[in-house]
Formats: sequence, structure tokens, C-alpha cells
Amino acid sequence: MAAKKSERALVEEWRDVLSLHARTMCELDRELHPYGLGASDFEVLDVLAESKAEDGSCSYRVQELAARVHLSQSALSRLVARLEKDGLVTRGMCSEDRRGVRVALTDKGREIHAEVLPLQRAVLTRMLAEQSSG
Repeated sequence: MAAKKSERALVEEWRDVLSLHARTMCELDRELHPYGLGASDFEVLDVLAESKAEDGSCSYRVQELAARVHLSQSALSRLVARLEKDGLVTRGMCSEDRRGVRVALTDKGREIHAEVLPLQRAVLTRMLAEQSSG
């Protein structure tokens, strides 16, 4: 019986994690919508803003970016295409592997990231505080 209870507790804890993630993503989407961004859009900008390539640019190879933002490569490709259309990122060939594609943050992308960063961090602070107090 103890094993069943332990398994049940594990499943409940997992569902709590999923619930927190879903609620946080919805809240982020709501807060970022006026800026034309969603939670995943911001996450890509945030990861790029934190990166520093050898040449000083903020860029990642698509495969590296996909692993960091936890999106499939096809979902990330669609998201990056949308961000590129909006002038927030650029795509280019990898100098180290001509088959690879590198995504880089533009000046406009850096500006919008800086503008909405406090909003995103406030949502994370609020949602994670609610979780720990609940």
C-alpha cells in the first residue's frame, strides 16, 4: 500500500508542476500579447540575449536554441521565421558548418527584449511565489 501512496504522491507532484507551467505560460502570453510576443517568442529572445558568440553577437545554432527553449526543431523554425519577419532576429549560415543555420538577435530584438524583460520576470516572480506559498 505504501508503494501505491508514494506513486500517487509522485503523480500529484508531477501534475502540480504541469499545472504551474501551464498557468505561468498563459499569464506570460497575456502580459506579452500587447508587445506582439508570446511566452515562447520571449524565451527565444531571452536565450539569445544571454548568449555571446566569439564575435560578440547574440546568436545560437538552431539545434542549440531548440534544446535551450524546449521546442521541436519544426516549431522553433516557424517561431524564428515569425520573429525574423518582425525584424527581431536574423538567420544566417554557420561559419563553422555551412549546413547549419545560426539565429541572431537584432538591435530591434534587443530593444524589445529589454523593454519586456521586467514584465516577464515579474510574472515569474509572482507565479513561483504563489506556488511556494500554496
